Amino acid sequence: MGWRLQSETIAFVPTMGNLHAGHLALVEQARQCADKVVVSIFVNPMQFGADEDLGSYPRTLTADSAKLAPVTDLLFAPPVAEIYPRGHGVSSQIDVPGVSEGLCGAFRPGHFTGVATVVAKLFNMVQPDYALFGNKDYQQLQVIRRMVADLCFPVEIIAVPTAREEDGLALSSRNGYLSAAEREIAPRLYQALQSVVQALVQGRNDYAVMEQEGLYVLEEAGFVPEYFSIRQAGSLKLAQPGMTELVVLAAARLGKTRLIDNLACSLVE
Repeated sequence: MGWRLQSETIAFVPTMGNLHAGHLALVEQARQCADKVVVSIFVNPMQFGADEDLGSYPRTLTADSAKLAPVTDLLFAPPVAEIYPRGHGVSSQIDVPGVSEGLCGAFRPGHFTGVATVVAKLFNMVQPDYALFGNKDYQQLQVIRRMVADLCFPVEIIAVPTAREEDGLALSSRNGYLSAAEREIAPRLYQALQSVVQALVQGRNDYAVMEQEGLYVLEEAGFVPEYFSIRQAGSLKLAQPGMTELVVLAAARLGKTRLIDNLACSLVE
């Protein structure tokens, strides 16, 4: 690539398309840390379960291309056959133990294997110096960080804060699935996280009780919660008294839409 011959650095933003302001914030940050910016759009079949929304996931390549044209040096939108020439079901896979287990990993078996595999392939194809990911998908971020460290990828992972609507709802391509009534309820997920973080800052450390309270709040609001968990930031180990860097994570269904969110918490000893 001519960029390499000219010693230019490359920042990479992998996406599945249907771009929103959160994706564009990643691209803006990428522009600040490298000479060239590459964005990929690829709806990865390996990370979807049998009963998930692979077929209906919104594909808006024309609109996405128009959004990216002013801010991106290269858009990479490969067909499935280019990423998985022998089919994703028989492709070599990357498993990242530990951080991929539990939380979303428990409710979406095989999801993080699909994520790690496609990100590794994209890294090998793009050869970036930096790769940017949003904090909203916190467990995914930790999976990718661990994979990069374990497999010695020469890529620096940069986390970008979660982009939110004015009412706190984390931006997501799947928010478009929400009905008008569900959209009114959706911000309560973030509000529940905020309440628990406030309690942590005030000194509560009965974590199991707080998690159950979080689940109850979501149920009362109309969600079908999958988990509400307080973990050590980074490692995602179960929180223990004395830990000072925590993250509160939650996933819940609202109608047919699965929402995830998290909020970090730094405690002073």
